[in-house]
Amino acid sequence: MRAAVLHEIGQEKLEVLDDVEAVGFGPGKVRVRVRATGLCHSDLSAMSGVLPQPGPFVPGHEGSGEILEVGENVTTLKPGDRVVICWLPACGACPACRRGQTQLCLAGFMNAGTPNFKRSGADVFGFAGTGTFAEEVVVDAGCAVPIPDDVPFDIAALIGCGVTTGLGAALNTADVAAGSSVAVIGCGGVGISAIQGARLKGAAEIVAVDPVDARRESALRFGATRAVPPEGLTDAKQDVTGGEGFDYVFEVVGRSATARTAYENTRRGGTLVVVGAGAMDDFLQLNMFELFFDEKRILPSMYGGGDVLRSYTRAIALWRAGRIDLEGLITHRVPLAGINEALDQMRTGTALRTCIEI
Repeated sequence: MRAAVLHEIGQEKLEVLDDVEAVGFGPGKVRVRVRATGLCHSDLSAMSGVLPQPGPFVPGHEGSGEILEVGENVTTLKPGDRVVICWLPACGACPACRRGQTQLCLAGFMNAGTPNFKRSGADVFGFAGTGTFAEEVVVDAGCAVPIPDDVPFDIAALIGCGVTTGLGAALNTADVAAGSSVAVIGCGGVGISAIQGARLKGAAEIVAVDPVDARRESALRFGATRAVPPEGLTDAKQDVTGGEGFDYVFEVVGRSATARTAYENTRRGGTLVVVGAGAMDDFLQLNMFELFFDEKRILPSMYGGGDVLRSYTRAIALWRAGRIDLEGLITHRVPLAGINEALDQMRTGTALRTCIEI
């Protein structure tokens, strides 16, 4: 079958090969025919080495498809079922799951160390234990979440990561208060979803911050009340908050420099929500006086900060009701053979989300 493979960490291009085999099928597993997958910035971060991932590997974790085959002991799925790929499934038994913090379950991360694919007898891993830049993938049954027949594959793929992450940051982690002021730094697919979440919660002012003109224009269509480049944030803070700072600031880039900027633009007693996934050697510096004196809440948000399955269901309900726009997030479409074009679109910021149709 065909799959896009990164041979070595640090390479900028993927090679689309037709001799890759999905492996690992057996009890408790399912084989999924991937139909659509989004390109998430985390895929680029794994390719560059910012996020740890053994190689060679098949990127992709924001996918959807249909069940081809189920292994023994799988009773909740059958061939033909439409599913969204969940890269962070809950085991239901660990301390985090028992506390109701299923987004902190480590079971999914353990999958990342087991090869999903094989080529010429050599192991090939799947990013985050999945690897959706492939025609087929074998995953634990818990990684394949059934979706209704009326949800298109491209929409379902977005719900698998970016939409759930951004919406959840606003709805679950921050629990944005009605009438509040919000700034979102980084307005790709996740940032735009955070903007939609803040709008749903009734934020009065939502300032989108991004260096790319097209993304700022998109942010206004999705609910931002104003959009500025990074150098315009100080003036926006003055205009919107009288210089006090925003009630909520979402950092959706994953860098200490932007997290520090987000902190400085959060009002005293306000909330900084860290959504971007950054590098282990990139440290955010805060002095102990400001940490105490400003009483700003710093809230990391992992995969939307809530139960993933409920978040999927909520996103579908909001989409059906016309309360969120998911179709508009897909600004480009390419076949698997054009995956490197999609990478360029992400790197230059010309795409909110590119759908890879497989």
